[in-house]
Amino acid sequence: QVQVVESGGGSVQAGGSLRLSCAVSGVTYGIFHFGWFRQAPGKEREGVAAIGSDGNTLYADTMKGRFTISRDSAKNTLYLQMNSLKPEDTAMYYCAAEHFPYSSLSLREQHFTYWGQGTQVTVFS
Repeated sequence: QVQVVESGGGSVQAGGSLRLSCAVSGVTYGIFHFGWFRQAPGKEREGVAAIGSDGNTLYADTMKGRFTISRDSAKNTLYLQMNSLKPEDTAMYYCAAEHFPYSSLSLREQHFTYWGQGTQVTVFS
């Protein structure tokens, strides 16, 4: 059974930083694509960043320059370093993983099979 577990969320003052982690276990084959998504209260879930097995990355425009996605493929672990946080970054952050070797990255939810339960990030001013 595949398990996706996020950690590292919390409350931080605007301008601060947080590092989210995501551990995937129980996958028979390797994880090709990882992604981070977030959902703010009253809003739809949106893609934040994605990373492929080759290290290529894809970011939503609003996160470029502030967020950095990385992975440890040997450990099936994903990270999201978030700097210069803003109150509008407040949301539940979800980790997603995909074992199918799609040829390109995507920030579409349908691209990912495995999902975590989320970790809350709150940024206060």
